[in-house]
Amino acid sequence: MMHVLGVQSMTNGETVMASAGIEAPAERVFRALVTREIEQWWGSADTYRMADWSADLRVGGRWTVVVRTADGRELPAGGEFLEIEAPRRIVQTRAYAWDHPTLGRRQTTVAWLLAPTAKGTRLTICHGGFAGLGDAAAEHAEGWGRVLAWLQAYVEAGRLAAA
Repeated sequence: MMHVLGVQSMTNGETVMASAGIEAPAERVFRALVTREIEQWWGSADTYRMADWSADLRVGGRWTVVVRTADGRELPAGGEFLEIEAPRRIVQTRAYAWDHPTLGRRQTTVAWLLAPTAKGTRLTICHGGFAGLGDAAAEHAEGWGRVLAWLQAYVEAGRLAAA
């Protein structure tokens, strides 16, 4: 289990749950998740960056991204939007278009749930589809903890800059 700045992430080996409190309205957090703005915050110089992000933001619409690693490899991923309820909920399929070391090309499902709080938004991620792949679940739990910390830092820094 990971706990950093109000970010929590854990897995039972089949599903990953991660959550973070973000001091910004749900509309602002939602926008950071579904627009090309994702390229600005998702990643770091020593891990990977998101590039070429695109999405047809409607139920049945496709989304794609290229993950560019610190050593220059390009690893594509994508999926389909199953549910969109702006700014409260996004459910999407996700699969790597390359042979991920622990997950392969298995399709998984990510649900993003945004709930208003006194200070902003509680973002919860439920990422399912890891049955039988405990190592992949553990690795993704750690990854989601990082992703939420990046998002939290990005949105909150922008909020302070705008204040």
